[in-house]
Amino acid sequence: MDQAGKYVADAVLSIDTLWGGDVMCASGTGRFIADSWFSDEPLPVTYTHPAAAHLRQSGGVFSKSIDREAVEAYLRAVDVPEAIAGVRKEAEKAAGLRQAYLAGLAICLETMWDLAMEASGKGDPVPYPRAVEASTGKPPEPSRPEHKRERVAELLGRAGYASAQNSDLREAADAWRRDRVSPMASVKALGTAVIAHFDHLSARNLVRYLPAELERVPRANIEFLPIKDAWFSGSMNYLGRARTAAGQPQYEATYEINASLQISYPEFEQLVSHEVVPGHVTTFAYLQDLYVRGKTGFEATVLTMNTRAATLFEGLANNAILIAHGVTEIDQLPDEDLQIGVLLALLQDDAKNQSSYMTWSEGREQKEVAAALRRDFLVTEERADKLSGAWGRHPLLGRMYLPAYRAGTEKVAALRRAYPPERVLPAIYGCHGLVDIESVDLVLKR
Repeated sequence: MDQAGKYVADAVLSIDTLWGGDVMCASGTGRFIADSWFSDEPLPVTYTHPAAAHLRQSGGVFSKSIDREAVEAYLRAVDVPEAIAGVRKEAEKAAGLRQAYLAGLAICLETMWDLAMEASGKGDPVPYPRAVEASTGKPPEPSRPEHKRERVAELLGRAGYASAQNSDLREAADAWRRDRVSPMASVKALGTAVIAHFDHLSARNLVRYLPAELERVPRANIEFLPIKDAWFSGSMNYLGRARTAAGQPQYEATYEINASLQISYPEFEQLVSHEVVPGHVTTFAYLQDLYVRGKTGFEATVLTMNTRAATLFEGLANNAILIAHGVTEIDQLPDEDLQIGVLLALLQDDAKNQSSYMTWSEGREQKEVAAALRRDFLVTEERADKLSGAWGRHPLLGRMYLPAYRAGTEKVAALRRAYPPERVLPAIYGCHGLVDIESVDLVLKR
């Protein structure tokens, strides 16, 4: 690991620890900022120090009853600002894509640090525009669901679920979901079948545009795990630490899915393409292989939420179903039920951005936000409650992560329309070097 990698490890894991995350936890119930640690490098003192374990156990700076002594003990042991400054310093010394990636990462880490200080009562409030621009590269704006909603109404009408007003459309969407609900009790068998379908499509419409070395990398080595009463609908946990007898990665992951989740089969198809293949699991597996072959720096092994890279990954994952089918537009998908499912899933991600905007830019109450998400974005009651509450009102996720889905989706969709697949797909999957939602333009324009 070079000096830049050491600073990245220290900065990312210290921020993760401050917010109560544990990158070595196999479950999404324990992970938070740091999405992965799939290198064989030893964990730094920012993770291993006894004060770090105590702080993680207490829940970090946003726990219901913050343990201020644990926070102070950790900050005495670990100089978080120095680690973040080190990332910025190494960015200035680097060249090309790595320079751009590290500089963007430093901006996001600085913002997450200031948000942690705000949450712990040790710093000033972080302006909402700063938080959104740090992670997405663009200022905040409300979502505009009208076109998607009109298209859903048209397709639902053709499927026999006519509606005339917003309330009727919401009821029509709910009825459509009920008639196509996926049985979560059989999620392992269901997931296996849908993964196989999308892996086959990806072999045909993605792999041929990527370097030949990636053909041997498993795109979907994942196990579905239903869990009860989770605060999230699902969590993809890329582990990547299992090795073959020859010492090669096995590229393994798990997907924990809320056992009470109500989701239609077409929406489940979109979920699998997003979370597994050719979405997140495929993306992380390719990056792990590129790291093992020396094509990316250490920063590719400790991928991080609330960053410009995460915005790109969410955008890629939301476009993954189109990538798998080899199309650029939703109305080019082969089945109108599938089109409805994808539109409803994208409306949900528009709702995430809207929850963030209404909560942090307009100061709306949760009840008002939940009603708007249900009415204007056709999300289920369960999703409206979580997006307006546990997610939307979280001082970090609500301001930095919820806007990332919509921003990333629109950017990746625009890139796929502007460039042929042989140019855009290797770029967004990191084959020319690790990129984020901003620096990917450097690859495509050169």
